[in-house]
Amino acid sequence: MTTTPPRPRFSVRAGLADTSEYDGPFKGVPDHLLGPLQQWVPMGLRDFIGALREDVARSICLRVRIGAVRNDYGLNYVAPLAQAVGTQLLDVVDEILLAGVPDEDVREELSRKLDEGGSAYRINDAGNGLEERVTPAVRDAVRQSITEAADQQTAGSAADHLAAAWQAAYGRSPQAVRAYSESIKAVEAAAHAIIQPNNPKATLGTMLGEIKGARHKFTFAIPAATGDPIAPAEAMMRALWDGQTSRHGSQGGTVPETLEAARAGVHLAATLVQWFVSGAVVRTH
Repeated sequence: MTTTPPRPRFSVRAGLADTSEYDGPFKGVPDHLLGPLQQWVPMGLRDFIGALREDVARSICLRVRIGAVRNDYGLNYVAPLAQAVGTQLLDVVDEILLAGVPDEDVREELSRKLDEGGSAYRINDAGNGLEERVTPAVRDAVRQSITEAADQQTAGSAADHLAAAWQAAYGRSPQAVRAYSESIKAVEAAAHAIIQPNNPKATLGTMLGEIKGARHKFTFAIPAATGDPIAPAEAMMRALWDGQTSRHGSQGGTVPETLEAARAGVHLAATLVQWFVSGAVVRTH
């Protein structure tokens, strides 16, 4: 389905304002999203009959370190959650989604608020948390790689690793080192049956060694002008493997991957996984 982009504001259409200054995406919780997100919190904590889930609110208060307030009926946990600001408010929203209380209509309401407010975040595909936005076409390409890997028995756990890499790279609390590591595992799983099927301990490094020692055994769907058809896939595998700075410790200290490198690694891995599961890279001997 094609999504129609929203109409630019009049001031933008008239050249009176710069879209890059006003239209986001906005990190954190800008002023114009503060009220709508705070208003959504109690909505997200109501069950199917409309009762507030104070038990869920209590657990969230404990996890995000927000104190309860006392009223005539005892301790109230929903009110302080609805008064959270900044990144703590994002944590609250993320936790509410994880708790699974909001129904589809309430999640849709949150999604509209985030969309219309130009937030840098969206509800993830599972509906159980927030993640950073990316271009829909890019997100869909990674999703397709995950789907194809899941359908390919010889790809092993590639789909699970690629999904984990995506979540670690774009989830509410990004984990760059894990995202990069899971990306490598995804490629290892997808390529194993093709590059080193008889090596139960194969890694991306040993696979690169296999290619280097027997280039004539592999080919790639896109002809190479150099006459070395496996070179494009090998170069991408090498970039992913060599780019993992946190693999080993040293006297100089371990250097963790940056978030930018991790996200690039996820997209590199998604392409490689798709190549291996689709038959673009094959073993000829």
